[in-house]
Amino acid sequence: MSVFGVDYAWGRPGVKALKDAKVEFVCRYLSPDTSGKTLTKAEAEQLSDAGFWLVVVWESTASRALQGRDAGAADAKEAERQAADCGMPKDRPIYFAVDFDAGAGQQKKINAYLDGAASVIGRDRVGIYAGYGPVKRAFDAGKIAYGWQTYAWSGGRWDGRAQLQQYSNDHTINGVGLDYDRAAKSDYGQWRIGVSPGKDDMPDYVSVGITAAQQLKPGAWTTVTFTKDYSDAEHQHADEGGPSILWGPARYALTAAFTVEGVPEGTRIQARAIEVKADDTDTFAVEATHDFVSTGEETHLVYAAPADTVDDGYRVRLQLKQFGEQDAKLSAAGAKILFWKL
Repeated sequence: MSVFGVDYAWGRPGVKALKDAKVEFVCRYLSPDTSGKTLTKAEAEQLSDAGFWLVVVWESTASRALQGRDAGAADAKEAERQAADCGMPKDRPIYFAVDFDAGAGQQKKINAYLDGAASVIGRDRVGIYAGYGPVKRAFDAGKIAYGWQTYAWSGGRWDGRAQLQQYSNDHTINGVGLDYDRAAKSDYGQWRIGVSPGKDDMPDYVSVGITAAQQLKPGAWTTVTFTKDYSDAEHQHADEGGPSILWGPARYALTAAFTVEGVPEGTRIQARAIEVKADDTDTFAVEATHDFVSTGEETHLVYAAPADTVDDGYRVRLQLKQFGEQDAKLSAAGAKILFWKL
């Protein structure tokens, strides 16, 4: 599952540029800063009117959370005031930033800070922005209800409980520097002016995988056959053991991970999503095709399609092509789709 979002501070890319980049949500700051970093009511209205979801994070200084409970309470009080001024509903969470490589020995102070925040806005509205360690320890201790994990200071590990992932830094949209984020859960703290996400706004979720290796012939597209449903409440992968992982009509975003073995180092590998006509599988539309390069004996690929629409009577499938001279093997694969039925 992956819904594409961004976070930025002083710059403003503008709604058109954000839409052109297929951004779904925007993470913005609450803070004591008065030079333009902080979200304003006018900006919140502009983004809400354009259909973007908003997420807010409080940050004054990178290591503010080491100041303990009283600091957490004071920050939460001001953060809640600013959020209310911007039109955020009272049931939505606020993330609090731990914007440095915090060690286990500092977690006691961080937890006390989070306790202070919870004393003001309630534990069910407290989130943390941090690397893997602080996020994991805060979840383990029951100090947070929401986690926004950055890949920084995480060593390639992701806590599965975190609702948001900041997975890549230092990008630009319309000349504004920003970071890329993705939602890993249907409720990641999003809101619009006066609006909390309701049932009709909350996406459904499909997660599938394979249980046996599959052969990849050289130079030919191979459709991945998924044999395991991990999550499929709406029975979108009703042909369990088959390739279709979503039925239209629906709006969707997907992420897939593959492990390919036996493709020589430096050889091209491609991945793509296709939308196949249910009653004529030779008829299909090709969505984004991504190119990868084999790293040797075992190559790990991550494919993502931020947002698209599959029409009625069509189904979403995933395909791989390897350009080696011999047969190769798909030894592991998993796909996650977040979708809204149309």
